[in-house]
Amino acid sequence: MEDDYEGNLSEESNLKRAERRKEDRVVRKIVYILTIGILIVAGVLAISGYNYVSAGLKPLDRNDKKLVQVEVPSGSSNRQIGDILEDGDVIRDGMVFNFYTKFKNLTNFQAGYYQFSPNMTLDQISKELQQGGSAEPLDDASKLTIPEGYDVDQIASLVAKKTDFKKEDFIKVIKDDKFFDQLKAQYPDLLTDAGNAKDVRYRLEGYLFPATYNVHKSKSLEDLVTQMVDTTNQVLTPYYSQIKEKGMTVQEVMTLASLVEKEGVTQSDRKNIAQVFFNRIATGMPLQSDISILYALGEHKEFVYNKDLEVDSPYNLYKNTGYGPGPFDNPSQEAILAVLDPTDNDYVYFVADISTGKVYYAKTYEEHMELVEKYVNKDK
Repeated sequence: MEDDYEGNLSEESNLKRAERRKEDRVVRKIVYILTIGILIVAGVLAISGYNYVSAGLKPLDRNDKKLVQVEVPSGSSNRQIGDILEDGDVIRDGMVFNFYTKFKNLTNFQAGYYQFSPNMTLDQISKELQQGGSAEPLDDASKLTIPEGYDVDQIASLVAKKTDFKKEDFIKVIKDDKFFDQLKAQYPDLLTDAGNAKDVRYRLEGYLFPATYNVHKSKSLEDLVTQMVDTTNQVLTPYYSQIKEKGMTVQEVMTLASLVEKEGVTQSDRKNIAQVFFNRIATGMPLQSDISILYALGEHKEFVYNKDLEVDSPYNLYKNTGYGPGPFDNPSQEAILAVLDPTDNDYVYFVADISTGKVYYAKTYEEHMELVEKYVNKDK
């Protein structure tokens, strides 16, 4: 009897174990199916999210140049600005704009009226928002875009072409000492060094920031110039203490940046060229920049000849050592940052391949001349 009882218990236990194994297999199969399903859903969501964000980062319509006026109220957050731009059919998605500006650490957006177009990138829109809008609607305003590296004379010509102002009137404002003193009192950190400079052609050369401005018909040329100077001050404000720590003046930084702006195309080259200039200054070498010769001549031409190097001017940095009187054009923020954070090197020469634009560096004059023969005189 006992043997039969124990046999029944053993058979019952085996049946239960088999049942549990069967249940475990079913559970594992369900977990496996659920896991695969979750992964597929997550993948679909990830791809959809990526495509959604990628689309939001692109211009709404690359072919649509029509200007749309929007108003950014004072105190608007990045998210609120994004919603305003989305509602105005300027961008695809306000939330993507908000994430983009936070990821890029873009701040200091200004209130005011703006004119944007659906073909603009988020970066272009952000830069204009940082520069500030108009206090009044822009229905009767025109846009003025100052290219990077334009000098005062070029800006004056562009102002005359794009607005109702005359070139000679713009130059007159730039030369007005009383107006400069007013600006210096308003922006002492920016313009005090420029006010102390000797032999400068235009005290505001270098301080008219290259950007897009709204030129309102009810505003004066002084208002326009003030807006340009104010933008330069906004760009430089985070770096005034760094400039002092480097033992430089603002005028020296802007002067070197104006050369770097024209000498280098990529940011990598700008940072290397900035250090080359510092190396030359440290050894008492002239900077020997053709940009200085063209400015001294008051010309914009492709080639500089040996006879041009003899021009009698404090801006001739082939004859004169140091930085020169002041900036030779109005540099971009990238050129300014290249001067403030150059790439460490021990080069004292550089030359660009005239066909590719690639810059080559040398430590000795002999090496430099070999590069000149190879990359400049190769087709002569």
